[in-house]
Amino acid sequence: MRARWAVVVGVVLGVLGMSLGSAPALASTDTTVSAPATAPVTLGSEFITDEVGALGSSETKALNGRLEELSKSQNIQLFVVFVDTFSNPDNSQEWTNQVAVDNGLGQQQYLLAIATQSRQYYLSADKAGPIPLSRVDQISRSLVNDLRTEDWAAAVGTAIDGFQGSGSSGADLGGILLIVLCVLAIVAAIIVLVVMRRRAAARVKSASTDPVGDPLDAISDEELAKRAGLALVHTDDAITSSTEDLGFATAQFGDTATSAFTEVVAKAKARLDEAFSLKQQLDDEIPDSDQQRRDWHLQIIRLCESADNALDANVAAFDELRKLEQNAEQALAQLKSHREAAAAVVAAAPAALQTLAAVYDPLALQTVSGNPAEAASRLELADANIAQAGELIAQGKRGEAAFAIRTGEEGVLQASQLAAAITTLQTDLAATESQSQALIANLEQDLAGAAALPASPELNAAVAATRTALDQARTDATGTGRRPQAVLESLTAANTRIDSTVDAIRNAQQQAERAQQVLEQTLTQARAEISTANSYITTHRGAIGPDARTRAAQASAEYDQAEAARVADPNAALQHAQRAIALAREATQLAAGSIDSWSDGGGGWGGGGGGGRSGMGDAILGGIIGGILSGGGSGRSSGGWGGGGGGGWRSSGGGGGGFSPSSFGGGSRGGSGGRF
Repeated sequence: MRARWAVVVGVVLGVLGMSLGSAPALASTDTTVSAPATAPVTLGSEFITDEVGALGSSETKALNGRLEELSKSQNIQLFVVFVDTFSNPDNSQEWTNQVAVDNGLGQQQYLLAIATQSRQYYLSADKAGPIPLSRVDQISRSLVNDLRTEDWAAAVGTAIDGFQGSGSSGADLGGILLIVLCVLAIVAAIIVLVVMRRRAAARVKSASTDPVGDPLDAISDEELAKRAGLALVHTDDAITSSTEDLGFATAQFGDTATSAFTEVVAKAKARLDEAFSLKQQLDDEIPDSDQQRRDWHLQIIRLCESADNALDANVAAFDELRKLEQNAEQALAQLKSHREAAAAVVAAAPAALQTLAAVYDPLALQTVSGNPAEAASRLELADANIAQAGELIAQGKRGEAAFAIRTGEEGVLQASQLAAAITTLQTDLAATESQSQALIANLEQDLAGAAALPASPELNAAVAATRTALDQARTDATGTGRRPQAVLESLTAANTRIDSTVDAIRNAQQQAERAQQVLEQTLTQARAEISTANSYITTHRGAIGPDARTRAAQASAEYDQAEAARVADPNAALQHAQRAIALAREATQLAAGSIDSWSDGGGGWGGGGGGGRSGMGDAILGGIIGGILSGGGSGRSSGGWGGGGGGGWRSSGGGGGGFSPSSFGGGSRGGSGGRF
C-alpha cells in the first residue's frame, strides 16, 4: 500500500506542478516591439525567441523554465518563435521549416512559430522524431483557442502540456479551480490504482502478443502499386537533379572537393537501378502472384526511400559547399559564361536539324524534332533568370538571387542537352548507316560462301531472302527519306536467317567469329537506342512516368550484361543486346506517349499540366521546376544542392512561394498549422 500511495502523491504533485507552471505570469509593462520579421530568424540561447515583445519578461522566464523541464524529463526540446509576419517565404510551413533547417534542429527538437500580426502559426517536426505527426497535428490544433484570444503565454503552455501528454490548456484557472483539480487528481489516481490491478494482466498480454505492424501493411495492393510508381519517379528525378548539380559543383570546386558526393550519388543510383529491375519484373510477360507483386512493390518503396535518405544525409554538406547566397556574384558570372557557350550550340541546332531532315525520314528524327524550339525556350528561361538574379543581387536579396541562378543553371544545361542531342543523333544515324554498309559486305560474303555449300531448300530460301533484303537496303540507303534503323533491322534479320542456315556446316571457330561480329553491330545499335531514349526522358522528365524510365533503366542493365558476357558467351551477350534495343525503343515510345498526353493538357509526373513550349510550360516539361521544387504535401526537405514530389539537391517541401536554394534529397520535416 505504501508504494501505491507513493504513486498517488506523485500524480498529485505532478498535477500541481503542471497547473502552477502553466498559469500565466503577470503581464509585463514592456511595450517595446521590434521591426517586422523579413526572413527566417536565428534562434537564441533560450527556448523562446520573441521578436515582437509578445510575452512579458516574467512570462518568458516561467515558460523557459517549463521548456527546460520538458527537455530534461521527456528528452524533447520545444523552441518557440514570435514574429509579426512570415516573409521570405511568406508561407507559414516553409518559413518555420526553413528556421528549423537553418538552425540545425534534429529529430528530438520541435519548433513552434507564431506570427502575431498576420495571425498564422506552424508547429514543425522532424518526420523521424519520437512523436507521430498525427499527435503533432493534435497539439497544433489545441493551440487555436489561446491564439485567437491572443493569450500567447497560454498557447505556449498548451503546447508544452501537449508534449508532456497532460492536455492542459495552461489558462489561469484560479485558486478554486486549482483545488478542484487537486481533488479530481486524487480521485482519479485512486480509481486508476483500482482498475490497474484488474487490467495489468491484459495489458501485459496485449503488449507481448500484438506486433508493431508496418504502416504499409494496411494499404491496398492498388494504392501500394501507385506509391511504388511515384517513389520511382520521385527518386529518379532526385538522382537526376543531384547528378546535374554535382556537375556544376565539380566544375566550380574540382573533383577532390566533390568526390564524397559523387560516391553518394553512385550508391543511390545503384539502389534505384535495383528498384527499376523489380518494376521491370512486375511489367514483364511472366505472371506473378498477388503476394509477389505486393512484396516487390514494398521492396521498390524501401529501395527508393533508402536512395532518397542517402541523398538527404548529404544535403547540409553540399549546401555548405555551394553557398550560392555568399557567392552569388561569382556564380552569376560563371552562369553567364556557360550561357554564352550554350547559345552558340543552340543557335546551330535549327540548321543541324534541317540538314538531317533533308536526308532522313521524319520517324528517324522523332526524338529531336522539337529540340531547336525547346532549346531556345530553355535558353530564354535562363536569360530571364540571369537578368532577375542581377537585379536581386543589386537589391541585396541574395537568397532569391541564388534561386534564380540555380534555375538559370538548369535552363542552360537543358538547352545545351537538347541542342547536343541533334548532333548526337546525327552521329548515331551515321554510325548505323556505316554498320549497314559493313553488314551488306558481310552478307555478300555469306552469299558467296553459301554458293559453295551443298544446295538445300532451306539454304535456297535463305539466299533468296538475303538477296531481296540487300536490294531493298541499297535502295533505302540512298536519296531522301532514309531510315537507317529500319534498314539495319532488315539486314540484321536477313543476316540472322542465313546464319542460322549455314551455321550448322561451319566449324566452331567460324561460328564464334561470326557471333562476335554480329554482336559488335548489335551493341552499337543498342548504345544508340539507349542514348536516344535517355536523352529524351532526361530533357522531358517533367512529363515522363515510371514505365518509360523503367524500360530505359532495364535497357541499360541488359546492355551492361551484354558487355559483361561478350567474351565468355557471345551468344548470350547478343540476346542481352537485342533485349536492350527492344526495351530502349519501348522506353522512347512510352516517353513520346507521355509527351503527347502532357501537350494535350494531361498532368505531368514532374508537376503541372500540358501547355505551350515556352516559359513555365517548358520549365515544367523539362523537370526544371520539378527538380527544384519537387514533392508536395506537408513535408519539406532540408534544403539541397541547388527541390516528389522535386535542380540540385532536390527539395520536396510543400506549400507555395518562398525560396528553396537547392534540390538534392527528399522530405525530412512535417508538421501542422494554419491561421487563427
